[in-house]
Amino acid sequence: MLHLALAFCGVAVLGVLAVRVGLEVRRFSRAVADSAEQVGRACDNLERAAGPLAARGHALHREATGRTHG
Repeated sequence: MLHLALAFCGVAVLGVLAVRVGLEVRRFSRAVADSAEQVGRACDNLERAAGPLAARGHALHREATGRTHG
């Protein structure tokens, strides 16, 4: 009888731990998704900011080399 009670307690403890792990995995996956969204927004902002800078750099390069096309 003692072995049966100990086995039941062991299974109950494992069940509680499994639920806790599941909840932490869910919380972690939400955090990863939020971070991925923030990285995506930062990438979009960087692309928008880099466009005019690249055009300006290209124009400066053309002026410095004396090219009018290409």
